[in-house]
Amino acid sequence: MILKSDVLPEAMIFDLDGTLFETESVLLEAYHKAFDRLRQEGFYEGETPPQRLILSSLGMLLEQIWEVVLPAADSLTRQHANDWLLHYQLELLNSGKGRMYPGVLPTLRRLKDMGIRLFVASNGLEEYVKAVIRSQGMSRLFEGLYSAGEFQSATKADLVGRLLGDFGITSAWMIGDRKSDVEAGAANGLVVVGCQYSGFSGTGELAGAQYRISAFSELESLLP
Repeated sequence: MILKSDVLPEAMIFDLDGTLFETESVLLEAYHKAFDRLRQEGFYEGETPPQRLILSSLGMLLEQIWEVVLPAADSLTRQHANDWLLHYQLELLNSGKGRMYPGVLPTLRRLKDMGIRLFVASNGLEEYVKAVIRSQGMSRLFEGLYSAGEFQSATKADLVGRLLGDFGITSAWMIGDRKSDVEAGAANGLVVVGCQYSGFSGTGELAGAQYRISAFSELESLLP
């Protein structure tokens, strides 16, 4: 039995990768293309690092991701890896690839119809975050798309705090699949909904979330 909230939130703030967007639907192909390009340009030798490294790093800030994937690489190599990964992700998104999790679009439309303000807060790059939302035809649903890449936020908690202040929001839910989402919600006094369907979360990573959902559409069932 899922317990309902007693209060309808003024706003909902969503993580992107692993919460709204099935990241691997473009990430893995772009990942392999990026390393092919790095080898061609002489920045990298050997086999492409295992996919599990990039997948387990989703939700981290970019510099943290490359510390996991390329721990022995210098800053120039990591920057080239980052640039080519973004390039190929955008290329794939613009070609029509990529998909949201089941139920995301109709659920968001109903939430907006209820008068709930919708936002995205992601640790990703600005171009990527906006390209995902635009490619899925969802731009009109969101009042703001906040990314660590655009605002150079040190933590997701800082990013969410800035969003709340910019829009004058006093009551909101934070919805995400990683520890950084739980921490961002807790630091800003928000209700946290942990998403368990992506498979990216580690054991205990969603501890502290007031609610947990196994499918995006379950979000509506938490509302009064």
